[in-house]
Amino acid sequence: MIRAALLSLALCVPATVSAQLAPASPPVATMECGALAGSPMIEATLFFGRNIGDAVGVSERDWSQFLDQEVTPRFPDGLTVHDGSGHWRDSRTGRLVREPSKILILLTPRDGDSLLSIQEIVDRYKERFHQQSVGTVMRPACVGF
Repeated sequence: MIRAALLSLALCVPATVSAQLAPASPPVATMECGALAGSPMIEATLFFGRNIGDAVGVSERDWSQFLDQEVTPRFPDGLTVHDGSGHWRDSRTGRLVREPSKILILLTPRDGDSLLSIQEIVDRYKERFHQQSVGTVMRPACVGF
């Protein structure tokens, strides 16, 4: 439920706000990434609003359970979660809404299975916690560990 604010945030950084991937990286970028001991991947950042209606309805316990049941099994190699504060305009009422949020960062291969898993996470969260949307930003990344 952080729609408009997330869109504004996404426009401030070079990213694709969509569940679709940008065109494949050119070979030169792949070689440069390899020279840095990295791999071309996708960085997916998801923004989860925690309000249900006008109150915080997704508790820390609810979030932890969702993470354990829906996210970690799909991305067991690792992820990062930050707390955030979302601001967005409700398109139905025109009201400015502020709500706590969780920001999930995933580094994942550029493949259909990963994209499907991300979409499943978004769909499960919206269904489970009665959310209108989950903000999603995806961008190419050179990842090394």
